[in-house]
Amino acid sequence: MTGGDRAAVRVLVVAGPGLVADSALVRRVAETEWERLGVPGSLVAVADAEGLRDVLGEAARDESCAVVALPGPDAGARRLISDPLPGPRTVWYDMAVTGPVEPAGGAAHLHGRGLGGLAWAVRHAVHRLRHPARRVPYGPGDEQWGELRLPPDHDGRPLPVAVLVHGGYWRSIWAADLMDALAVDLASRGYATWNLEYRRPDRHGWDATTADVAAGISRLAAVAGDLPLDLARVAVAGHSAGGQLALRAAADGAGVALAVSLAGVVDLAEGERRRVGTGAVPPALGGPRAEVPEVYAAADPMSRLPMGVPQLVVQGLGDDLDLVDFNRRYVTRARGAGDDVTYIEQAGDHFAVIDPDSDIWAATVAEMDRRLRPGETAPAASG
Repeated sequence: MTGGDRAAVRVLVVAGPGLVADSALVRRVAETEWERLGVPGSLVAVADAEGLRDVLGEAARDESCAVVALPGPDAGARRLISDPLPGPRTVWYDMAVTGPVEPAGGAAHLHGRGLGGLAWAVRHAVHRLRHPARRVPYGPGDEQWGELRLPPDHDGRPLPVAVLVHGGYWRSIWAADLMDALAVDLASRGYATWNLEYRRPDRHGWDATTADVAAGISRLAAVAGDLPLDLARVAVAGHSAGGQLALRAAADGAGVALAVSLAGVVDLAEGERRRVGTGAVPPALGGPRAEVPEVYAAADPMSRLPMGVPQLVVQGLGDDLDLVDFNRRYVTRARGAGDDVTYIEQAGDHFAVIDPDSDIWAATVAEMDRRLRPGETAPAASG
């Protein structure tokens, strides 16, 4: 089976013993996501750790099966996260905040997104199976890596590169899986994609976060090696808080050809005052602006203008109105300062800008093509 063989993929969701969630709601979330992804799925509830092990062992023998396992609170079930048996096609998902867990056997672990986060776990499991990536570390930490995907049928010509920086209001419950769909879509359109994970400030501090994004982008030069990556055509694209990080990296001289902000938090000073993201800005940056003004001055895209780097700013009209306001004012100020900025504002909520099926994403990638692939005929997305 190849990673792109859509028909071969099925999803198994396994509810562990003592899982604290209404079974009908778990099924509804899972079924909605199976239908959206166009894959068959099934839900199994097990009574004990031994039952969970049996189900996972059987699924491990089916190469077409992507597994999402919700271990629940049972100690025996949770010990299976450290067992290599479930294998790399398994995504462990804890609805509660557990902190990072390093599963065995190449499996993945997500946590802390509540019942609705099961949808993200299903997506991640399917993307990992359909379109496997090459994971490359850029530092010693377990959150310091990037995932590289190349177009499935590239002919050796130099490829433009999209560095992807996920959002989540700088909180560790959100991770690089948020950008899986864009990484897959852009690869199918002829880009090499480099999906970055990084240490978030809620666990490691703001300096670690900004250093990781810079190091992850710099690592591309070593990753390129004999690969056909055109490092003169690198876009860094960030979503939400990742938009701020992408613009910050560009302003710091990351050497990118295009900075793309997708529903970015581009005004940190006003974001602090308006408590965007339920007050996410001060905890991320280490305090309010009055206490750490130098941190805000370096981090706030609004204060770094002009950047001298071409920018693509994208904002959905159905998003938080404060973000719409921030982005409109940012574009006006950036253009006034002399920066080359394209602004796309269309219908869509906060996640439409990272949905490959949305009109606003189609407009975004068309502008990326215009900027990075002038005169080329870009392949259509394969889905």
